Amino acid sequence: MEGNQITLDSLEKGMDNPAFSFQGEERHYEECSGPSGESQEKRRGEGKGRFSCCRKALQPVSKAKHFCKAHAKVLKRVVLGLLGAAYLCYFIAACYLNFQRALALVVITAVVVFFICWSFFKKHCGAKVLHLLRPVGKCFQKSWPWLKWLLWVAILAGLIAWLVLDTAKNPEQLISLGGFCALVLFLFACSKHHGAVSWRAVFWGLGLEFLFGVFVLRTTPGVQAFKWLGDQIQIFLGYTTAGSGFVFGNTLITEVFAFQTLPIVVFFSCVMSILYYLGVMQWLILKISWLLQVSMGTTPTETLSVAGNIFVGQTEAPLLIRPYLADMTLSEVHAVMTGGFATIAGSVMGAYISFGIDAASLIAASVMAAPCALAMSKLVYPEVEESKFKGKESVQIASGEEQNILEAASNGAAASVGLVANIAANLIAFLAVLEFINAAVRWFGEMVDIKDLTFQVILSYVLMPVAFLMGADWADSPVVAELLGIKIFLNEFVAYQQLSTYKKNRLAGLEEWDGSRKQWISERAESITTFALCGFANFSSIGIILGSLGSLAPHRKGEFASVVLRALLTGICVSMLNACLAGLLYVPTEVGDCVTFFSTANFNSTSYTIYTCCKQLFASSVFENGTLSFTGSWAGQAESVLWLMECCGHYNHTSCAGTT
Repeated sequence: MEGNQITLDSLEKGMDNPAFSFQGEERHYEECSGPSGESQEKRRGEGKGRFSCCRKALQPVSKAKHFCKAHAKVLKRVVLGLLGAAYLCYFIAACYLNFQRALALVVITAVVVFFICWSFFKKHCGAKVLHLLRPVGKCFQKSWPWLKWLLWVAILAGLIAWLVLDTAKNPEQLISLGGFCALVLFLFACSKHHGAVSWRAVFWGLGLEFLFGVFVLRTTPGVQAFKWLGDQIQIFLGYTTAGSGFVFGNTLITEVFAFQTLPIVVFFSCVMSILYYLGVMQWLILKISWLLQVSMGTTPTETLSVAGNIFVGQTEAPLLIRPYLADMTLSEVHAVMTGGFATIAGSVMGAYISFGIDAASLIAASVMAAPCALAMSKLVYPEVEESKFKGKESVQIASGEEQNILEAASNGAAASVGLVANIAANLIAFLAVLEFINAAVRWFGEMVDIKDLTFQVILSYVLMPVAFLMGADWADSPVVAELLGIKIFLNEFVAYQQLSTYKKNRLAGLEEWDGSRKQWISERAESITTFALCGFANFSSIGIILGSLGSLAPHRKGEFASVVLRALLTGICVSMLNACLAGLLYVPTEVGDCVTFFSTANFNSTSYTIYTCCKQLFASSVFENGTLSFTGSWAGQAESVLWLMECCGHYNHTSCAGTT
């Protein structure tokens, strides 16, 4: 009976499965009916009639299947050609109707077409081109010993010239440059093996970080591209309300933090799982990994993990190199840990964006952290062992085990439940612990007549020099230092939540100072803080990363523990280096014409623009001998007194005495 059971055979056999054939049915009757001749013949006749009809009915299906098999390549090309033609018609129609609206579609199409053409060219012409360029390569290799020094001198001269010209307009940028150099020297002083540092990895990593920072923060295409990307992500994350509103109700998702923010983690995790199933994430990670590996000379395993950290968290990225973790050197393990500490996961990035944190800055910080993390890791813990993966062209990256896209979406949503619970539990615990610490510190302070002493106040004084070196104004440095300390000693989630409060106060146009307490920080300080907080480098992450790596390679737990503190320090400094670079490249936002703005402004509510223009108006007002006058562009405006009265209704200033 076992040989004649109906089995789930391979799809290629299809209707040829012998269990569905007449002979199989005939054998079945022979075994079950025994020696009864007449009954056996009767059943055999009925079986023949019934199954012959079925086989005749299924003959067209079987012929169609065999035809598709025989002409699979041709049919595939026909289908792809039809789909391509349909998309081309759609693309032309979209561009013809409104090219500005279709600009994003044009960019996406151009990128996809480029990589398709590159893949085709590499497959069919790559070997020929390499053969033709071999003489040029040999000549280049001979000249490289002196050519590389010429190249480095040219780059250094260009960098110095650019810094001189750029910082002449904004001298405060030199503070960020000094902080950047000081952090690199500090990490070199903490190096495990000073003489074994791979300076190629260090300089290439910092160079890639700088180039990407210039592209994102200074060039018009980079600024526009990342602003557009950030806006699209915010719109995309807004779709979460369709699901969370149905489950929790619209009232809860607008008023309660847990129902407003945490469902975004579920949605983002679901989308990431779908992208992994489709192979999009693996493709992106491999391309970024290839760029870092070729330029910096790092091994494929550590590079792949650090590149993965741009999109996934410190527990998921090591899964990409799970088969190789047991044989990796301590320097490679240190790089893997540093990459985890220096970046954030894509799922929690969505939560930070929902706070109001600038999406473009978060994306830029996470991408810039990858080459910087590799560079600083090789500076702090250089390679002194012989890696088993050195010279290996690539490593295999595992794909998901899901059978279809629906399973991938379901698994992604289900996997986020633990993350959401972990975030909620950590917020409850850390905020409660912070309040307890503040109460204890306040009690100790009152014993020596120091009032309102808190943990944040202590951090603001201890880390204020670091915040100032990153580029924050001295007045903003205590707040930036406070947020930095919260990120290191608690976690970045709490720090970003408090940063969002400061940002909302600024955008609402509140007074900068409420007595001795600062209600918001400048845009420059906000940008620097956003980059400085972008990373999982806090003490609570030590247990997370040790548990993750220890479960993948249990016999190396002791070795992992020996390098984790050094990796934590490196990860903290990587985020600070990104912040220094953000301060160096920051371009102040120009305030528009306040006279024109006030002529159409509604003073029923305040905003940051109203606050800025009111400060300008206050500064231009002169009250002498009982007469109020104005200077600058406000002098010839008949409504200046009226505008001053409106400003005095919202803000306090000595000029307001002249309006009463």
